[in-house]
Amino acid sequence: MRSLSLIDRYIARSVAVPLLGTLLLAAMLLVLDKMLRLFDFVVNAGGPVSVVWRMLANLLPEYFALGIPIGLMLGILLAFRKLATSSELDALRGIGAGFGRLLRVPYGYAVALMLLNLFIVGWLQPWTHYGYERLRFDLRSGALGASLKVGEFNTLSRRFTLRIDKSERKGTQLHGIFVQVDDKSGNNIVATAEHGRFLATDDPDVILFRLDRGRLIQDSPKFTTPRTLAFESYDLPINLPKVDSFRARGTAGDEVDEKTLPELLTNAYGGGARGEAQLAARANLHFRLVEVAMMLLLPLLAVALAVPPKRSGSALGIFIGIVMVVAYHKINQWAEATGSRGSLVPEIALWLPFLLFAVLIVWMYWTLSRKPGGQPIGALERAFARTGAAIRRLLPQFGREAEAGA
Repeated sequence: MRSLSLIDRYIARSVAVPLLGTLLLAAMLLVLDKMLRLFDFVVNAGGPVSVVWRMLANLLPEYFALGIPIGLMLGILLAFRKLATSSELDALRGIGAGFGRLLRVPYGYAVALMLLNLFIVGWLQPWTHYGYERLRFDLRSGALGASLKVGEFNTLSRRFTLRIDKSERKGTQLHGIFVQVDDKSGNNIVATAEHGRFLATDDPDVILFRLDRGRLIQDSPKFTTPRTLAFESYDLPINLPKVDSFRARGTAGDEVDEKTLPELLTNAYGGGARGEAQLAARANLHFRLVEVAMMLLLPLLAVALAVPPKRSGSALGIFIGIVMVVAYHKINQWAEATGSRGSLVPEIALWLPFLLFAVLIVWMYWTLSRKPGGQPIGALERAFARTGAAIRRLLPQFGREAEAGA
């Protein structure tokens, strides 16, 4: 028993390092890809740069939901590949530790990560998706306190235009000010000032714009000629535009992405929705379930692809594993879209590919573990080896032809 516990600890360490490394790398690549677009969106919307980090934080659960299955598969695959290429796998099997025994620790990882992923896609991700959409709405509506653009005319409402030459102390001190304000009755105020700042009032719908050292022109239908005024300090009240409140969670066109699993279950089979909304709920519910259930197959897939043929150091299994997981995810996305439109029954569209995927993986694992000398991707390995050898034979010929031509 002591030797088996040592084997478990050794396999656990071997799986943990590539698993965590792959998961962090996948999350970082996805975040970096999205970060550039978010910076561009926030800057164009005139919002504070700090909101980018809040938006990325709301995207992390979605990225981890995609990265955890790939990280699990690659962690197990790389660990068993190391055991196979160093002949440690043959030694372990020689002392009676078969594949079933060696898979206990990988399945411990798989069950724990499957439960974590179920929590992410079932409860956490719907709320963070809603939070992300709310931040986008706040940016567009200006509710985040979008910064004024220096040197440009800022139209903060239909009746308020402002231009500043310089902004200091995070916008609390403004210099070189031009402002124009009018109202529905035809009153119009145009002012210039050297300095200014915004002040709060007791009325949450009104702010005070205090101007220092400037001139003001006031026009009104009641005046025969416009009035001018030079001032040292002038307080200009400004009515804030009404900002629409953000919608409730799960009321947009893509509401199924913001529903938790119990809410989806109610909409799909509990009478909470009808027609297209019910189809969309059924399709999204089963999409999440098959994506999570697929993680129980990944240890078998990883082991089947990890062991290369004897006297071969090919890494083809790693490439095939990534392609299979990504392709299966894309098939599920297509099946969800098809099921939500009613073109196919959502349950069949999503669970049939899962069953076919499961049969293929079980066959690959059985071929490796039960068939003497079995190699589920041996034919592909040999084909790639022959292709590589043919290319290497051609390369010197090109070199000799070039020398002959010279």
